Amino acid sequence: MNLSDSRTAGQPIVRVSAAEAVFSALRRGIEEGQLPVGEKLPSEAALAQRYDVSRSVVREALRSCAALGLTESRTGKGTFVVSARVAKDLALGTYSARDLHEARPHIEVPAAGLAARRRTEEDVQLLRDVVGAMVAEDDPQAWVELDTSFHAAIARISGNRVFENVIADIREALTHQSETLNVVADRQPRSDEEHLRVFRAIEQGDPGEAEAAMRDHLAAVHDALGTITADGPGRSRP
Repeated sequence: MNLSDSRTAGQPIVRVSAAEAVFSALRRGIEEGQLPVGEKLPSEAALAQRYDVSRSVVREALRSCAALGLTESRTGKGTFVVSARVAKDLALGTYSARDLHEARPHIEVPAAGLAARRRTEEDVQLLRDVVGAMVAEDDPQAWVELDTSFHAAIARISGNRVFENVIADIREALTHQSETLNVVADRQPRSDEEHLRVFRAIEQGDPGEAEAAMRDHLAAVHDALGTITADGPGRSRP
């Protein structure tokens, strides 16, 4: 199975990641009943061999299946199909996507404004390096780590330890959400543009624009979530 390029004659070629291709295959099998509810999925090693990818790629795809509520991993037993329909909310470890959506604007929007007021030249260079690395990064998992580092750095630069500690507490959930959105909704290119706008506002010392850019970024994340959850508008099938 070729997992690199897609798909249809007469249409532009769309490059997808290996994790996205594996996820799409698994999701299609679950939603179309080829992998019925209650069935145990093959092991990571078996799936990696079947799709000719690494086990880390399989794990990434399985985390996205679990986040959408399609599968559940049971310690010592394996991964099982638990639903043929995407859940109303993403499960992101300790927190849900709804939890993040309700909380993040109250934390990250003012943090971006404070970061624009309080940033040093060293802070600006750090953010410049992170944004540059994100744009150049081809590895999805490495990009996700840079994404969460960007948001954590802004919280730190804000100089507000409450904001910094809250972002540290939800960092794992942010990682899972970012990973799932990239696999399911191909958010990476648009997210790069949004992060660049936030960075430029902080670099220029413009609190109002920094807050607006972060607000728009979080709204775009929420809109993307709406396309993949069960009750979201315009949910697309792979």
